[in-house]
Amino acid sequence: MKLLITGGCGFLGSNLALEAIQRGDDLILFDNLSRQGSVNNLEWLRTQGTFTFIHGDIRNAHDVTHVIQQQQPEALFHLAGQVAMTTSLANPRYDFEVNAMGSFHLLEAVRLYCPEALVIYSSTNKVYGDLEQYHYHETLTRYECLDFPQGFNEKIPLGFSSPYGCSKGAADQYMLDYARIYGLRTVVFRHSSMYGGRQFPSFDQGWVSWFCLQAIEQTRQQLVKPFTIAGNGKQVRDLLHSDDIVRLYYSVVESRLLSKLADTDEVQGVDGAQELSVYNILDAPSTGATPQCAVSVEFRKKASTQFPFGQAFNIGGGVKESLSLLELFSLLASITGKELVYESGIPRISDQKVFIADNTKIEQLIDWRPQVESASGVRRMCDWLRVQK
Repeated sequence: MKLLITGGCGFLGSNLALEAIQRGDDLILFDNLSRQGSVNNLEWLRTQGTFTFIHGDIRNAHDVTHVIQQQQPEALFHLAGQVAMTTSLANPRYDFEVNAMGSFHLLEAVRLYCPEALVIYSSTNKVYGDLEQYHYHETLTRYECLDFPQGFNEKIPLGFSSPYGCSKGAADQYMLDYARIYGLRTVVFRHSSMYGGRQFPSFDQGWVSWFCLQAIEQTRQQLVKPFTIAGNGKQVRDLLHSDDIVRLYYSVVESRLLSKLADTDEVQGVDGAQELSVYNILDAPSTGATPQCAVSVEFRKKASTQFPFGQAFNIGGGVKESLSLLELFSLLASITGKELVYESGIPRISDQKVFIADNTKIEQLIDWRPQVESASGVRRMCDWLRVQK
């Protein structure tokens, strides 16, 4: 499979790129290397295997059109974006040009030059706004949403209440509308909080890894300097580890490839035979004759299901893997053996009290569930950060 990842040297991009390298995909990474850690990730990926790197800017229509026209990818993971709320408030034009216009450039190039390609867009829960219209209960350590105790589903109304929410929301809606109007094969994932290896944290993005880093640094300080949090620390998010995100994206890719196979007569099932990987089938050498692929009944059953393009899915760790800041600090204290020292500041603009994703829609569609528990995932995050420092 030929795969293009925009923002391929970022946190999520580098994790998805590693999986593509290990699968043997024809991989193209497109990145301007502006984010902290992106150069490190590119250098690390070069030690893992072979791929094509193209230095380009998602804001530049020529850069985007050229890579799509020349490379003709079968699948695209569109991850390039401005990801910090604080940056969007300080520089809304830049935020718009990257998130909204950049995504428009990509959609137009796909429409014109490779309309059969699968496009997965990394959107955000911020498209739902601050969610202040719902009822909340405050406990000792967290807020709870009384209206959606099992998490927010895709039926809640959109509410673009910040520059970041507006720019990501515009791209989100363009992805869906290009499927409706032009028949593009787009999928929108509205992510909650993501974390894991290859995430180089900063104060304005990657809150789990950022506070893990603060905890590590405080254990090394004789005179501990407190850090500042926004609000009272009872804000809640559900955590999804990069391992689970990688499985999700490639589950959709395999679903797409399976549906393409189901439209042909090239795959013939043999009941009771060993199941072959969809990648093995597609990569099998062509002899001019119909391949006699031994495929299980379950494999053919999956192939008969067409993935519904042009839809959005809430994606997160769910209620089980949700944490407030205070609960994360307690977990970090148990990992490092030292209580965190911090000060409370004013709440951030449009900061949701609670966002927990209800994964029911995507879970009913493909064989995917979050597997990494937040306690073990946060410990792994700390271990990775210690090595980097």
